[in-house]
Amino acid sequence: MEENRQKTMEVAQKAFQYFKNGLATGQWQPFLEMLSDDFTFWFPIGKFHGLNVGKERAKEFFDYFNQAYPEGLSISLDRITSNETTVVFEFCDEGIMWGEPYKNRVAVSFDVRDDKICSYREYLGSDGKSN
Repeated sequence: MEENRQKTMEVAQKAFQYFKNGLATGQWQPFLEMLSDDFTFWFPIGKFHGLNVGKERAKEFFDYFNQAYPEGLSISLDRITSNETTVVFEFCDEGIMWGEPYKNRVAVSFDVRDDKICSYREYLGSDGKSN
């Protein structure tokens, strides 16, 4: 059981590094390559609200992200929580969204299966200074 949890953590941390780089640079291909063929993701608001299915839909989502944050986002990681199949990363992010200052607290959850991310969920919060 501990071995499964460690493997899940290793895969998720690698994916999170690619995710973090995508947030900062708009280069999402390494992250997209870590997604399973049956990948799903859930987003809480906007054009991609609710359940989204497939790698192509994920690519559309991250392309849209690049439009909203053309200068990228910087993040500071607060906490990582995990079990045998899921890892949650909590962080603050900050940048310029559609030309306006943006800052928020976010939690993203990666479900891991066979060295791939098979599911992603994002939750948005606020630190009292966010838009």
